[in-house]
Amino acid sequence: MKERRAIVIGSGFGGLAVAIRLQAMGFKTTLLEKREKVGGRAYQLRDRGYTFDMGPSLITAPSILRRLFAAAGRQLEDYVELVPLDPFYRVYFHDGTYLDYTADRERMRAQMARFNPQDAARYDRFMEATRPIYEAVIREGLGARPFDTLGKLLAFLPRALRLGAIQPVTRFASRYFEDFRHHFLYSFHPLFIGGNPFRAPAVYIMIPYLEREEGVWFARGGMYSLVEAMARLFMEIGGRIHTGTPVQRIVVQKGRAVGVETADGFHPAELVVSNADPGYTYQHLVDPAWRRRWTDRRIARLHYSMSCFLLYLGVRRTYPQLLHHTLMLSPRYRELIEDIFERKVLAPDFSLYLHAPTRTDPTMAPPGCESLYVLAPVPHLQASVDWTEEAPRYAGRLLEFLEAWGLEGLQENLEVCHYFTPEDFARHLNAPYGSAFSIEPRLTQTAYFRPHNRSEDIRGLYLVGAGTHPGAGLPGVVLSAEATAWAIAQDYRVTSPSIAAVASA
Repeated sequence: MKERRAIVIGSGFGGLAVAIRLQAMGFKTTLLEKREKVGGRAYQLRDRGYTFDMGPSLITAPSILRRLFAAAGRQLEDYVELVPLDPFYRVYFHDGTYLDYTADRERMRAQMARFNPQDAARYDRFMEATRPIYEAVIREGLGARPFDTLGKLLAFLPRALRLGAIQPVTRFASRYFEDFRHHFLYSFHPLFIGGNPFRAPAVYIMIPYLEREEGVWFARGGMYSLVEAMARLFMEIGGRIHTGTPVQRIVVQKGRAVGVETADGFHPAELVVSNADPGYTYQHLVDPAWRRRWTDRRIARLHYSMSCFLLYLGVRRTYPQLLHHTLMLSPRYRELIEDIFERKVLAPDFSLYLHAPTRTDPTMAPPGCESLYVLAPVPHLQASVDWTEEAPRYAGRLLEFLEAWGLEGLQENLEVCHYFTPEDFARHLNAPYGSAFSIEPRLTQTAYFRPHNRSEDIRGLYLVGAGTHPGAGLPGVVLSAEATAWAIAQDYRVTSPSIAAVASA
């Protein structure tokens, strides 16, 4: 039997996941990564005893990861330890109040009743209304199969309308919650995947239900331990990884991808999967002669997600008011969102996400110290911001804000300070406009309207990751790998993964 080779470009969670699935399906799979370590956005930084996850910081759908490992005949828990978090997040509001967001129904209702008893009474109705959306996307597998035909869209549209999944997330939430705290708590989640909650479709309203059903988890040793676990699994079953190997071109002959070119020369393959951003893949890796649908003009019309300014702080003290995940909400939350997505200016204030992993894993910092990751959502590079000049000033503003907010002695106890800007997203991750989450999840860029997992222009070329279906976030990109592998299995007549062959590899 002829050996079938596959090449995967990029080793983010999506690239690693699809590489595992392809190798398990019988393809001799090689993964090419331009950076010196695998991980893509899920990189890790170590400095003076502090460990920082530089990208994803939580796991919300471990069942999807277990399914991935099972496809290769393995068990997730044999490779990485997942630790459940409770509460999931603490959200501090501008008036000094806070809510601890948890899966515990009675605890949530009791907290909500302090601010609005009617909202608390409607909590169960809200969850029941979001359950069918969760079941469609997660349980029935709409997120794990290509959504690449008009027929699929037309078949799902009546159901989506009936479920209210077309309207904006914030409008859906407003049907159940009056208090601004509760409205925010159950509608902010699109921000975790680069979306504007005031226009992202309510298909994303199912995330609170997903979190209640499956929990929020952390990988002991940091999220990079999950990257290492996936890379280890891939190599154990026969896959090969080459780091420090940027791909220069996807080679196309007679309308079919036949391999890639790197500085080392030509690497032949029967199929190529790109984990790079779809816009970057088509514009920079594919000759325009082969791009009948994904022309430069069409790519220029794509709307990209916001970016992020990230601070990584090693502090010689701890802050007990912070949980593992903490959010701090600005009094002008909606105006801040408009500054980021519409006006594309740096706001005068902050709404922040803080990750304090030592709450769960003390090895992430020296004893008695804090390893903090601070995320400030900012406009992408279509904004007129020179980050070379602005970054030190912006970092200083953030530190002053955090100290005034209540992190006393932050600057005088600062031992490590690094930052990552929108320009770094563009430079290191080939992210168009320095977007942190690829293509924005708005209605006209959801499901059928996203770049498809199977290229519409080139046979044997496939896409995986945040920019394709179903979208960004760890569950989204791992589901996209499942959808892409499903398309490949159809195209190459693979009936099922060869578990027996994989186990003996």
